[in-house]
Amino acid sequence: MKTRILGRTGLAVSEIGYGAWGIGGGMWVGAKEDESLRALHHAIDRGVNFIDTAIVYGEGQSERLVGQLLRERSETIWVATKIPPKNLIWPAAQGVRVSQVFPGDHILRSCEKSLRNLGRDSVDLLQLHVWRDEFLDQDGWKDEFLSLRQSGKARFLGISINDHDPGSALRAVASGLFDAVQVIYNIFDPTPAEALFPACRKHGVGVLARVPLDEGGLTGTITPKTVFPEGDFRRDYFRGARRREVFERGEALKTLLDGEAKTLPELALRFCLSPEAVSTVIPGMRRVSTVDANVAVSDGRPLSPALLGRLRTHAWPRNFYAD
Repeated sequence: MKTRILGRTGLAVSEIGYGAWGIGGGMWVGAKEDESLRALHHAIDRGVNFIDTAIVYGEGQSERLVGQLLRERSETIWVATKIPPKNLIWPAAQGVRVSQVFPGDHILRSCEKSLRNLGRDSVDLLQLHVWRDEFLDQDGWKDEFLSLRQSGKARFLGISINDHDPGSALRAVASGLFDAVQVIYNIFDPTPAEALFPACRKHGVGVLARVPLDEGGLTGTITPKTVFPEGDFRRDYFRGARRREVFERGEALKTLLDGEAKTLPELALRFCLSPEAVSTVIPGMRRVSTVDANVAVSDGRPLSPALLGRLRTHAWPRNFYAD
């Protein structure tokens, strides 16, 4: 497993990290605790040393499973988690005040809850789970958030950027307040590479690339006949004609598979690892077989400039979360 430095933090993180949303269950129907723990352990066996989770993933279940893993392993494992918006609205809506989303007392209580779930005295990266640019100019959250880094309860601080809105974090990156940002980056949405990634490199801010497989849209497994179980958020994300659209675009991408990438998920992950600004990519991995397939991409073989150029023509601006 190759490692990359997470911005100015100096942490050497595995370039394939572990996205732990799915193991929390809840909106991901079908997650099984024993299977998730096997996948977590197998990921560590294969060299993964970075896990991204959050309080709201299964109402703490994801954090608790990660905490169990930490008690059972002796390796150095870097853990990132997130403070949920107090109003529980994703993404943060335009015009909402930060006092409704991240009041200081809520920030402190959420951090303590995460530490209990994880069984740790400190978390390596603590992130705000939504973000709006105007929050930077509003009071009532900075002192408490920064105090967690000063006290050592959070070694480093970051933000998880609103869906498909990398421009909203440009001032935050330049502010010096945050050590890392988490952003949607994949073949369908390459926009962070335009301005956000250069800004992160300039200011020494680490990048967590999330949704590298477009919630399954870049796995090649979704067809017009795919049926998601009741309660699974993908039932809405890929509703109506979206499954056919995803299928057709996936089939078009498969024509690019060759010696550089043999499967669509491999192509998607290699694409995400191409920018130097990306510190780690965090796909979900609920099964041992998925772990094996994903970590195999960390072999030091970058995509060629010619293939990256062809992939740029497959960008697909849209927001399935909000539309």
